[in-house]
Amino acid sequence: MFAVIKTGGKQYSVAANDVITVMTLAGEPGDTVTFDNVLMLSGAGEPRFGAPFIEGAAVTGEIVEQTRGPKVISFKKRRRQNSKRKRGHRQDLTIVKITVLPA
Repeated sequence: MFAVIKTGGKQYSVAANDVITVMTLAGEPGDTVTFDNVLMLSGAGEPRFGAPFIEGAAVTGEIVEQTRGPKVISFKKRRRQNSKRKRGHRQDLTIVKITVLPA
């Protein structure tokens, strides 16, 4: 059984006990989070699709860790102009373990 959820502007296909990395969610490690935006559910029977979301369906997960992604360097140089700019960025991320899928 798996579900497709939407969080942080992205869609994730999740099953029970999956560990996913999503954009920052509020909470501390050990807290539970609920994803109400369920787009699709697939199980033993026919898959259910939402328009756009399935009413009453929610996926529950547990925050494992608040972390940061790899450093990304943005470097721009204009040749012969004595002009360059270097900036770094690290995205804040949350690692979530999926615990409960709707039936």
